[in-house]
Amino acid sequence: MASDPYSTLGISRGASDKEIKSAYRKLAKELHPDRNKDNPKAAERFSDVTRAYDLLSDKDKRAQFDRGEIDSDGNPMGYGFGPGGTGGGPGAGQRGFRADGFETHGVDLGDIFEGLFGGRGGMGGGASARGGRTRAAPKGANVQYRLKVAFIDAATLAPQRITLSDGKTIDLKLPAGLVDGTQMRLSGKGEPGPGGNGDALVTIHVEHHPFFRRDGDNIRLDLPIGLDEAVNGAKIKVPTVEGPVMLTVPAGSSSGRTLRLQGKGFTGKNGKRGDQLVTLEIMLPENDADLAKRLEGWHDNRELRAKLGV
Repeated sequence: MASDPYSTLGISRGASDKEIKSAYRKLAKELHPDRNKDNPKAAERFSDVTRAYDLLSDKDKRAQFDRGEIDSDGNPMGYGFGPGGTGGGPGAGQRGFRADGFETHGVDLGDIFEGLFGGRGGMGGGASARGGRTRAAPKGANVQYRLKVAFIDAATLAPQRITLSDGKTIDLKLPAGLVDGTQMRLSGKGEPGPGGNGDALVTIHVEHHPFFRRDGDNIRLDLPIGLDEAVNGAKIKVPTVEGPVMLTVPAGSSSGRTLRLQGKGFTGKNGKRGDQLVTLEIMLPENDADLAKRLEGWHDNRELRAKLGV
């Protein structure tokens, strides 16, 4: 004799739709075949609770059952259709089967198991509850890394040697257009899983430099020079991210003048290098009586300032 669906789910006859679904979710999670592969009794019980939910979650079927018109299998009462019988009565043709042989009984298991076993259907063997579509096995977890990169290495895109969580060491090639906060994805370098390894996600943090500053793809540098170098002009050795170069300071250069070293900056996304912008800062000696004496009567910019009203 067919069991009572209310008793099967452990609920009262006046249970709400929410209570019915909650009871089924709890039992299905406990009895699901994926968690009881070597327990045939659990599989049978899972089939019973699914059948009970199939009936009670359908308002029309539930009403027919409560009126005694159909049994717990959805077969008409009094028409000679026993449990498992066939015919045109209510419930006929409602049963389906999963790829692993467990009955679905017409229930949309995709809705029930969404989030319960990590995805729609949650069915074993890679089969989905909808139309037998196969579902790819899940990959392993992604692994997050935080990598500090020296300013000069970031500007020159120098490879960075890193050690992954599995102990393997690789040389990471930095991408063009690198900025602080750039995230790189290393496919297959994460945790292992049934569907393959996850990815490694490396977030780049560019360290500050004591005298270089970034300005877009350009690099700025403040360069101290002497008064004589500014007045007479000079050739001065200047640091860059690729090593020192000689810079020509034109005669009569004022403090604040900016000179350009082409191609000595960061590499942009378009593959082109920015420039190094060198700002001159004239440094005067302190308490130099000889300098003050030599400047006596020297023409300065007071006339120009007068035109500004200062």
